[in-house]
Amino acid sequence: MTLEILASDLLSDVRHGFFTRRGGASSGIFAGLNCGPGSSDQSEAVRINRARVADAMDVDCDRLISLAQIHSPDVVTLDTAPGDRPQADAMVTAAPGLVLGILTADCAPVLLADREAGVVGAAHAGWKGALGGVLESTVSAMERLGARADAIRATVGPTISQRNYEVGQDFMERFVDEDTVHSRFFVHGREPDKVQFDLPGFVLHRLRSIGVDAEWTGHCTYAEPDRFYSYRRATHLGEADYGRLIACIRL
Repeated sequence: MTLEILASDLLSDVRHGFFTRRGGASSGIFAGLNCGPGSSDQSEAVRINRARVADAMDVDCDRLISLAQIHSPDVVTLDTAPGDRPQADAMVTAAPGLVLGILTADCAPVLLADREAGVVGAAHAGWKGALGGVLESTVSAMERLGARADAIRATVGPTISQRNYEVGQDFMERFVDEDTVHSRFFVHGREPDKVQFDLPGFVLHRLRSIGVDAEWTGHCTYAEPDRFYSYRRATHLGEADYGRLIACIRL
């Protein structure tokens, strides 16, 4: 099976892609293009999968960079490929030929570019990172490289949708305590004590509030098991682990 790569019209002037799970070498619960070295998948399968992604992005494997993601607002600025995976949740670069790769399985992968300035970024935005400021930190790091917020275009890739993201009232309170406007990203859940959270909507709100033109691809990771890995779906099914999708961007 060939790779399936989703693209955004908003980023059409820069090389990028949101890779689905199709076309990979992994099997079992990881079946497909699992690109997560932190998973319990066979390391050789992950290596083959990442090599296929690097080839699709037209670089050698050592130019495909991913992070040790920790749900933080931390951003690293890269001018060369690091030896080890940096511990952070976003990367920015002005160096041609470096592929920034974000791993997700329900959290939002966000790819950003100011093509005129020659600066790109990639962020892992789960609820904690988004609330903690990872998107604002990413844009600030891009600005330090010469980008302008009003010239940055950003696309939120496949992520869990509000319909499938049910949480407790205490979860909502964290958001509302920061800003009451955040209540609009929650609706009543299927049970009286539950609410459903709009993660892609919240991520778009954070980006647009700082002047970034942004869109969501509209794909829900939970709802399409043949195309996307999902941490929440794997948990509901009682599976021991889950694969990681990759989203990439480069100059």
